[in-house]
Amino acid sequence: MTAYTLFGSLHSGHSYKARLALLLLGIDHDYRAIDIAVPRAARDPEWRRHSRFGEVPVLIANGVPIVQSDAILLHLCRTHGALGWPEQADGVTSWLFWEANRIGFSLPNYRFHALFGDGPGTAVMAWLRGRMLADLAALEEAVTASPFLLGDALTAADIACGAYLLYRDLPGLDLEIYPAISAWLARIEARPGWRAPQDVMG
Repeated sequence: MTAYTLFGSLHSGHSYKARLALLLLGIDHDYRAIDIAVPRAARDPEWRRHSRFGEVPVLIANGVPIVQSDAILLHLCRTHGALGWPEQADGVTSWLFWEANRIGFSLPNYRFHALFGDGPGTAVMAWLRGRMLADLAALEEAVTASPFLLGDALTAADIACGAYLLYRDLPGLDLEIYPAISAWLARIEARPGWRAPQDVMG
């Protein structure tokens, strides 16, 4: 049996992706919270040793570090034959690449600066918001067509694309204007093992 330790952070939806996948799969693991407000040099030395890029999340699998949230999701898919793998491997991979380039970029950056201030300036925030709204429109269309992104079953694609939205704390955005996304998130929250990020990431 694989021994897992996950390093993550409360405000990191990328970390929540990894923890949510572990929880939904019912996989035993240790979780260690990293306070990203603390200077990197003062953070957990084991995390510093394994975090190649100085970021969260980091998953240690039998002593081997895996970094970057979507790489962690793919590892869990492949290792456990779950979350759409291998039957929907191409679809899962396509959505993970889209997420990394689109909503996994626009929404976290907009959210961070909107929640915690110290923004990059009005023009950049407007650009991030516009890109985020375009990404939400693409998701709304996708989950209008089917209960989950790749059909009737939840996959790693849903975890990747939904993680930050499950925080439900985005300033100036009412998710109720996206009825299909709202219903999709509710379906994720109804899955056995689901826990809210505020309850499991601190």
